[in-house]
Amino acid sequence: KALASIMSKIVISILHYNNQNDTIGCLDSIEDSDLRKLDLLVFVLDNGSKEKLNVDIKNYKSFKLEVVRVSDNLGFTGGHNYVYKHTRAFSDFFLLLNNDSILQKEALKHLESSLVGNIAGVVPKIYFTKGREYHKTRYAKEELGKIIWYAGGEIDWGNVVSKHFGLDEVDNGQFDKEIGITFATGACLLLRSEVIDKIGLFDDRYFLYYEDADLSKRISNAGYELKYIPEAIVWHSNAGSSGSGSELHDYYLTRNKLLFGMKFAPIRTKALLLKEALRIGTTGRKW
Repeated sequence: KALASIMSKIVISILHYNNQNDTIGCLDSIEDSDLRKLDLLVFVLDNGSKEKLNVDIKNYKSFKLEVVRVSDNLGFTGGHNYVYKHTRAFSDFFLLLNNDSILQKEALKHLESSLVGNIAGVVPKIYFTKGREYHKTRYAKEELGKIIWYAGGEIDWGNVVSKHFGLDEVDNGQFDKEIGITFATGACLLLRSEVIDKIGLFDDRYFLYYEDADLSKRISNAGYELKYIPEAIVWHSNAGSSGSGSELHDYYLTRNKLLFGMKFAPIRTKALLLKEALRIGTTGRKW
């Protein structure tokens, strides 16, 4: 357990891509967080945005903030790998955080205090940002903002997809128990830097999507655990940068399902994936 008397050094890695308001909102939520006994460096990588990110560093007094711009989009994988490489000397823990996320005040404290024993990474309970739910008309007005996007997860090897527990459910406390998981979403994932040093961060071939499933599998294969921490809460605007349902979204999900499956899935599943690839290649879609 992180000693209460020692300042835990955490790097928060945020990739910015065109959505300025989302990134500013994310930084504001970190500023408003309970950061006692946390020594925080927030590194925002402007990942090839069309317009340069405009952040007033003076607005953030609770943590160190660094903003770096690269001209080319390095993807989710390359962007976070870049940040880790440039901040490793500072960090005991490394937090992957989507720029379209808002942290509850106590979220960081709950995540940091849960990295105990053989646990390599921890993830919070994640809600859809209010008004960004998949099925807005399904819920009562007072339920919005409490619709689950992620409450732990696992890999469904039969379909080679990452499964989010509780997806689209109203939170009535049914996912309030800490559990071990086999899939940790990269939308908000706190990792031990020493584990990243041993197994690496992201396989850069993925660029976008399935990279967190790949990382989760490598963590498990190395003998470490992943845990879901329901006391930590985050709100997330799903696919804020790539656009849920867009051709870009469709392309990388389909391509990377094949990459991930051929890397880790059982032989029978690999055969099914090749059959699916032939079908898609024959019938075709625009991309």
